[in-house]
Amino acid sequence: MKVITIKQPWATLIAEGYKEYEFRTWKTKYRGDILIHAGKGIDKKAMERFKHLNLEYPVGQIIAKATITDCIYVDEEFAQKMYKKDLIVYKGLINKGDWDGYGFKLENIEKINPIEVNG
Repeated sequence: MKVITIKQPWATLIAEGYKEYEFRTWKTKYRGDILIHAGKGIDKKAMERFKHLNLEYPVGQIIAKATITDCIYVDEEFAQKMYKKDLIVYKGLINKGDWDGYGFKLENIEKINPIEVNG
């Protein structure tokens, strides 16, 4: 099965159902199941934004399973839609239109018993 490594807090936000898109600068044609690996990297500024959720943010572990069902080009219209959905989670999706990337739509997200993996 394919695995995608994601920094914290983003991996946990996916596992907990707060975040339904993973953003990358490249697109994928892959559709299907994927494991969510919480890498050892941490986005410290984002961690501050989400400390009010009182979640655990493990690193070096596979923490969830999901299905990639779509890959969407992130333009201003899509970003505005995401801001309306949850500004805290999707804040900064496009910074002055200088980011060119894609959102992998994640569905059927399930937390799993953590599996230690270095990455």
